Amino acid sequence: MTEVIGVKFRTAGKVYYFSPRGVNFSRGEYAIVETSRGVEYGEILLENKEVPEEKIVAPLKDIIRKATEEDRLKYEENHKEEQKAYAICQEKIKEHGLEMKLIDVEYTFDRGKALFYFTAEGRVDFRALVKDLAAIFRTRIELRQVGVRDETKLLGGFGVCGRPLCCHSFLSEFAPVSIKMAKDQGLSLNPSSISGVCGRLMCCLKNEEEVYDFLNSKLPALGDFVTTKDGLKGEVVSVSVLNQKVKLIVNLEKEDEKELREYAVSDLKFKPRRKMDLE
Repeated sequence: MTEVIGVKFRTAGKVYYFSPRGVNFSRGEYAIVETSRGVEYGEILLENKEVPEEKIVAPLKDIIRKATEEDRLKYEENHKEEQKAYAICQEKIKEHGLEMKLIDVEYTFDRGKALFYFTAEGRVDFRALVKDLAAIFRTRIELRQVGVRDETKLLGGFGVCGRPLCCHSFLSEFAPVSIKMAKDQGLSLNPSSISGVCGRLMCCLKNEEEVYDFLNSKLPALGDFVTTKDGLKGEVVSVSVLNQKVKLIVNLEKEDEKELREYAVSDLKFKPRRKMDLE
């Protein structure tokens, strides 16, 4: 077991492990740490904790120190400089006629590197742009192309639910989302109904996948034939997953007479679609 602390550098950013070097940290404090990008200012999200060696990506880097008030002021000053750098980079993109959209600018804490995030339809030759930016800011320049989901995570916004976007507020990593999840949840497959601000399938489909898997496992499939509690047999024509109700076309006692009826799933006899481990 190794003692670590968890540090994040962005809202809803990934949490990285660092060695506290015997210093006790509390959640919400800040620290100065050395990362692969350079010296960074990060928030403590996980207090001192022992974790198994296999969960650590070696080598485990040490913290430099606890952040001070002066560090906080420098961090805020960096944000102001990032806004200026954004405006300058926009002008340079126009000068060079590059087909790219600037998304965000980020300085490392010591300003040893400036990262410019952008989106583009294809490959962009930005070598001349990098030279101009390096001459202006006199620091290492890195241009990083990101996808539409990453763009939305960086910029933020509001979803159709009226709440801040999950990816910008608390999701540290994107989970795979498939159209099957929308089908299992009985949603309209109209792209405008199941797509997020980024234009991709909504991340919240993944959040509810486990619940819908469990509820669907207790329901018959469309087209299945089931027996009702009053001895009638019928074909499943629709199911209400959340209400756990099923609509059937049942065969009545009179010859060739059928009727559409709704039953609670507990009033039906059928073979479940699949068994789930409930333990």
